Amino acid sequence: MPVTTLKTIELETQSNPDAAVIWLHGLGASGHDFEPVVPELRLPENARIRFIFPHAPNLPVTINGGMSMPAWYDIMAMDIERTVDEKQLRQSAEAIVELIEQEKDRGIDSQRIIVAGFSQGGAVAYEVGLTYAERLGGILALSTYFATASSIQPSEANRATPIRIYHGTHDPMVPESLGRKSYETLQAMGYGASYETYPMDHSVCLEEILDIGQFITRQLQLG
Repeated sequence: MPVTTLKTIELETQSNPDAAVIWLHGLGASGHDFEPVVPELRLPENARIRFIFPHAPNLPVTINGGMSMPAWYDIMAMDIERTVDEKQLRQSAEAIVELIEQEKDRGIDSQRIIVAGFSQGGAVAYEVGLTYAERLGGILALSTYFATASSIQPSEANRATPIRIYHGTHDPMVPESLGRKSYETLQAMGYGASYETYPMDHSVCLEEILDIGQFITRQLQLG
């Protein structure tokens, strides 16, 4: 899977955005998945944010019987540690870096760009956010796991970037233990991550969405 420009959906809260949130969907979904969430974030009316929802490419997925579906990388086994194609994951991360560079070219400072991801998308968000060569505005990891924890080559630029991890206590797809392990691993690596759980399955809930909105408002100094 070569690095290619991803197809995306863009949603601007106001004209002339001065910040961006790049939000990655999960396995088998599309960029439309989190598009309806934006109004629910309850951001200040004057917030000028460009939300970018990329579509993952179609890839053969081993746990789907080898059939193609929207995926950021192949999952070879649903064991507790997740056996994934790290090469494909990093290629997807490079494609997200292209989107960050695009926003910088449009005049948005990297410190006003937040990378968010759900499930598979969150694993890519970790890789992007922790390896990117310039300081970002934040990393949001939703119902996900740190797939490249043992092989990642972090950039010092994002050593102090805020990381928020959100997970459902009843998640049957990505057990909550994986979210907690990600948090503990990041702490051991010296990152200032925070961890929140909600009584939900492999999804998002209103309380979580409101918490994300508050994080975005705080990090981008809105309102």
